[in-house]
Amino acid sequence: MTLGLFVEPYGRHVAAWRHPAATRMAGIDFGYYRDLAQLAESACLHFMFIADTNNVWADMDFFSRSDRGAILDPMQLLPALSQVTQRIGLIATTSTTYTQPYHVARSFASLDQLSGGRAGWNLVTSMFAAEAQNFSTPVQMPHGDRYARAEEFVDVVRGLWSSWEEDAFLHDQDSGLFFDPARLHILHHAGEHFLVRGPLNVPPSPQGQPVIVQAGSSDAGRDLAARTAEVVFTIQQTLPAAQAFYADLKGRMATFGRSPDQLHIMPGCFIMVGRTEAEAREKFEELQALVHPKVGLSLLSTLLGGIDLSAYPLDGPVPDLPETQAGKGHQATLLDRARRDGLTIRQLYLATMGGRGHWELVGTPAQIVDQMEERFLAHAADGFNIMPPFPGALREIVDLVIPELRRRGLFQDAYAGTTLRANLGLAKPGRPKKEPR
Repeated sequence: MTLGLFVEPYGRHVAAWRHPAATRMAGIDFGYYRDLAQLAESACLHFMFIADTNNVWADMDFFSRSDRGAILDPMQLLPALSQVTQRIGLIATTSTTYTQPYHVARSFASLDQLSGGRAGWNLVTSMFAAEAQNFSTPVQMPHGDRYARAEEFVDVVRGLWSSWEEDAFLHDQDSGLFFDPARLHILHHAGEHFLVRGPLNVPPSPQGQPVIVQAGSSDAGRDLAARTAEVVFTIQQTLPAAQAFYADLKGRMATFGRSPDQLHIMPGCFIMVGRTEAEAREKFEELQALVHPKVGLSLLSTLLGGIDLSAYPLDGPVPDLPETQAGKGHQATLLDRARRDGLTIRQLYLATMGGRGHWELVGTPAQIVDQMEERFLAHAADGFNIMPPFPGALREIVDLVIPELRRRGLFQDAYAGTTLRANLGLAKPGRPKKEPR
């Protein structure tokens, strides 16, 4: 299976920064990130993945009690990490709603060069309404419009990444010719959202183009992923839901002339491991006890699409909610869980504080790997984005869970190559063709 590290400086649990082992201001400590990256690489994890948004919570009750005010721009951090690692992939989020294609193409092509072909772009359309307010836009763009823009955006980026043929740069000092103009392709893109001449002023990397990652679970998001993505980060709580998503997304790929093996589907996986189940449960409850009620309610409201829940009783049922223009996958998953398990608002936010909607595994190495193996073999996942819950948890996962996966023949003990594409078993992309939409 494919395994990535979902990087959060303190850990996935919302109260992780309050854990006794937490390093003060870890979110801006390069040494802390370096140690995480090198530990993940020592375990042969395929990549490290840094999610990002362009906002903080307006709710000061939440924001003042969270670590979200002290984090680094991943596109500044990953180039530095590329110099202290050798094989692990480096993936970061950049929005298609609040950037321009040329900026994204150049940034990730540069990271690809600096890292020797290990870059990946997590394409997002930005789910939080507050992000719009940081880009001179008082109202969030409707969900469908964001995805229409993203469809064209990724085509422009891939076109820019194809500006140069591999052997375009001659460096011929005798003739004075630095590159062969016949091997340069100017994009001349003119579309509904973008007018981009090109070319890109960064040569192609050893892997040809950065890997494209996507995380949308709506119908529009699945179509975008089926057409363009090579890794999908997704959120499902149950095996049937994961199998249904996997079958649906892989099944859409033929429409776009792609085969299922060109895409890795990787749900988020929050792992709390102990040498005994009781030990794992105790560690989990220690974190749960650190959750401030205002943090729990505010985070749940945000994940449900920015809907204010303060008027409802905490120990009453989760109300019926309107459809959101924010992240539809999170809202649907959390509402399904509340209905399925009969959870109150308080119970739902407590059940969300660890994985924040993602699959939670708490137990011994054998118990955890049993569940991972079940989903992997049942065509519900090609692998997982591992979410360590608290500081030091990655070391426990590396020491306890990874050996159990290897004992069962489920995970690699060496990298297949030097680039992210090689390690994911993905071929170099050819020059882009006009694809069906």
